[in-house]
Amino acid sequence: MNILPGGGEIAAGMKIQEENQPSLTWKINPETNQLDGKTDGLTAVSQSVEAMLSVERFFWQIFTPAFGFETSGLIGQDSGYVASELQRRIEDALSVDDRVIGVESFSYTVSEEVLTANVIVSTVYGNTQAQVEVNLQ
Repeated sequence: MNILPGGGEIAAGMKIQEENQPSLTWKINPETNQLDGKTDGLTAVSQSVEAMLSVERFFWQIFTPAFGFETSGLIGQDSGYVASELQRRIEDALSVDDRVIGVESFSYTVSEEVLTANVIVSTVYGNTQAQVEVNLQ
């Protein structure tokens, strides 16, 4: 007795065609932090980038281990080390989204005990800006 469905094999020589799905998602109003309809394209990717860079990776069980951004190990470190690690970690965090092409124009400033990194994220829909802050103390 079969438990799983049978059949569905791919015949020899048959080509598989990949198809990208739309990035349609719920739109979050940044002023009210409430859902405000749906969005697609650059707005959807920008919202996704913001979410990925604001969620601590490996901390929340609701997210997969591939989702999020690691800040652990950066607090209390030298600002030069943090800046170089931030660039690598931002690129790593965003690499899971196939709509993101790359990260450009990495710049950072240190003000009091906070390092702020600004990047331009290149996507298939255009560029968007992102910002990450790390406490140095």
